[in-house]
Amino acid sequence: MKVAVYGQSFQDHDIVCVYELLDELEKVGAEVVLEESFMEFMTEKEKVYPTFSNSYGLDGSFDMFVSFGGDGTMLRAVTYVKDLGIPIVGVNTGRLGFLSTFKKEDVRKVVTEFVAGAYHIEERSLVEICLDNGFSEIDDMNFALNEITVSRKDTTSMITVETYLNEEYLTSYWADGLIVSTPTGSTGYSLSCGGPVIAPTTKSLVLTPIAPHNLNARPFVISDDTKIRLKVSGREENHLVSLDSRIAVIPNEKEIVIQKSSFTVKMIVYKSESFLKTLRNKLLWGQDKRN
Repeated sequence: MKVAVYGQSFQDHDIVCVYELLDELEKVGAEVVLEESFMEFMTEKEKVYPTFSNSYGLDGSFDMFVSFGGDGTMLRAVTYVKDLGIPIVGVNTGRLGFLSTFKKEDVRKVVTEFVAGAYHIEERSLVEICLDNGFSEIDDMNFALNEITVSRKDTTSMITVETYLNEEYLTSYWADGLIVSTPTGSTGYSLSCGGPVIAPTTKSLVLTPIAPHNLNARPFVISDDTKIRLKVSGREENHLVSLDSRIAVIPNEKEIVIQKSSFTVKMIVYKSESFLKTLRNKLLWGQDKRN
């Protein structure tokens, strides 16, 4: 068993769950590799682990990639895994977690239930952006698990997002921006802007306008094989394009093409966890709050 472990900044009491995971992995004789910056948090461990980074140390031979943190950490973990096909699981040390669903108190079960086969692999689709002349901020990682968003920059004025689907004109959104979300990302930024919740394996994408001025604009669910072409105009010369947590500055009037990526990300879904269970816990569904 070969396992990669990754995390970002921690509160001191959260590091205990990392040690518990490492202890459980040692019990089953797993080969463990830590992200190079994450090794700095391992001050209480005498053992020195091999390391990996964005440029070395990972390949398709890994059985599991464990991410410690919130959903933001999971999105960052995807930039390490890329198209290698390593299954990912998130241990939630943050607050609201739709991606990092495993409780840190149950971290040992990440190993024991995996070894017992009490899980299945769920393939999640991604979106990618194509630009005529590449931009250094996104050239190497032009994909996103949650969403790609175009939004205004350096202005309080709205932007106009001219939108085409498979070369047919749809509309021009007059808004603060437009979100192109995957089903996985439907519980992220898109949800906070009024978008629908979509089951993660649904073959669809969602166009969600951000604070639209044309009030008849509504979130729009489309097939995930749709080619989306956008052109932004506004009072400023540039606008922002974000791919999950990565941001680039793009000149207005430059054509942007967004489509489903050619690869997927494999998520480990344990039998003790599920998307519906996460919805009930995070959105308080099934609870009568009138009492």
